[in-house]
Amino acid sequence: MTPRRFRFLPCSIRAVALIAIVVCGGMQERACGQVDFKSLTKIGNPFKRQGGDLQETANAPTGPGGLCILPSGEYVISCHQFFNPRFRVLKFTKKGEWVPFPSEVMNTPGSGANVILDSVLGIACDPRGIVWMLDNGRRTDVTPKLVAWDTKRNELHKVITLDSQALSPRSFLKNLVLDPVAPYIYITDPADGISSAIIVVNTQTSLARRVLQGHSSTQKEPNIQLQLDGRSIIVRRPDGGLANPLTGVSPIAIDRKGEWLYYGPRDSSSLFKIKADLLRRNDLPASSLESQVKGVSPKPICDSIAIDSKGRIYFGDISRGTIDYVSPDEEYLNLRLHIEDPRIVWPGGLLIGSDGNLHFFANQLHRTPFFNGGKDITAPPFPILKGKPLPSGRFLSLP
Repeated sequence: MTPRRFRFLPCSIRAVALIAIVVCGGMQERACGQVDFKSLTKIGNPFKRQGGDLQETANAPTGPGGLCILPSGEYVISCHQFFNPRFRVLKFTKKGEWVPFPSEVMNTPGSGANVILDSVLGIACDPRGIVWMLDNGRRTDVTPKLVAWDTKRNELHKVITLDSQALSPRSFLKNLVLDPVAPYIYITDPADGISSAIIVVNTQTSLARRVLQGHSSTQKEPNIQLQLDGRSIIVRRPDGGLANPLTGVSPIAIDRKGEWLYYGPRDSSSLFKIKADLLRRNDLPASSLESQVKGVSPKPICDSIAIDSKGRIYFGDISRGTIDYVSPDEEYLNLRLHIEDPRIVWPGGLLIGSDGNLHFFANQLHRTPFFNGGKDITAPPFPILKGKPLPSGRFLSLP
């Protein structure tokens, strides 16, 4: 498939995406500035690649919220709480069976287990085979926590209870990323879309801090509204008011050297980055930290992103049902199409596996009872998919 620019985006989103090109300024080391429409340029598509087929590697029994891959190659998914699943986390075994992870008792309230999983979304596996599960506690309003399970020893590694000072009254902890060079975890908290923030957790001391709360890089953009299946995706509260949940900061990734943390709101047209070592410092005032946020690229409405070894950033485009990307070859200025397939319905869980492939799932989140007045209109299965990232070599095609 020949990648192309996003001329097929709806006008409102396309306009905002163009603004993002100016605001973010590609790889330039500067904070976001004012929009200058005179600097907008139309860049053609000189690249062509040879793409592989998108493979369906598994079908989840419920909609996934997060995805990781064990050193053994087995999938582990968190089961999104909007589906009201029986189990919170599942593993897809080599026998092709889905089983509770790490055990059934830890997935069963009232089982008597020392640690009970309530509502896990963010999930990641480190090189040692330790799976970190982010339990936001919103299913039964228990205290949020990080639960780490050692898959090689088959035992509990650590539990970190997140201090209330790192949370807000409307916290809804979503995604996490593991720092590859320091004992830190970074968590996105979209909250109500306004009090959104990033939570920085020291896994050695178990101390957690809330940073960038309310900063423009973590807040939803007011003019962006997710639409799927021909309608706006909103929730009507019991008081009759409309809510727009999980629209704040959501996708998050870190480069392989642990230098830059990349993130952005779900409902926004811009991706941002900040030096990871700045987030680890306790002595920086909020204003100093905020001044170090850099604009990176335009982005679609998305929940998850992944970075390959060449620095190319992939997005799970929720509104279009595609996988998109930006590349340093183009200074991250152009949002381009990578994979398009009718099975991609609300993509998430993007990651580059040890096999070099791009793995993700499609969970139809907008069709859950949460968004449909208590009615489940999902159409299983919920596929886990595998595709090829962009090739290392890029070749110019003839005009």
